[in-house]
Amino acid sequence: MTRIHGNSRGKSQSMKPSTMKSDWVKLTPEQIGKLVVEMNKEGLNASQIGIKLRDEHAISSIKSVTGKTMKQFMEENGINQEIPEDLEALVKRALSLQNHLKSNKGDRKNVRSLELLEAKVHRLSKYYKKKNIIPKNWKYKSVIAQLS
Repeated sequence: MTRIHGNSRGKSQSMKPSTMKSDWVKLTPEQIGKLVVEMNKEGLNASQIGIKLRDEHAISSIKSVTGKTMKQFMEENGINQEIPEDLEALVKRALSLQNHLKSNKGDRKNVRSLELLEAKVHRLSKYYKKKNIIPKNWKYKSVIAQLS
């Protein structure tokens, strides 16, 4: 697979090992679930929680230890995001780029990168609408992104 907006090629068929035995993990699945909920209450998102569990508690994969994904833990405890994390990160990046372009009007390279970034947002939102993850009437507009 190649990248959409770039000249380099991506990692083809990269995946996790088929069996991830975590014999060194001393925490039970219930304790891991409590840790996930605590870290979410601290304001960390799912990827930050995964990194923290990997670095501080030596849990390489939650699913291999507990049999549940991070999303399943969050849904069980009533923690929902209105828009998915990756889409939110792209919108924040587009907003910061728009703010940069307000003060640097002659920066043509970043005008183009903003166009590419907004194309990614539209493509990803179309996918999430098809999967009923975000509402059908959700729409990214650069003016609305600047207000929020």
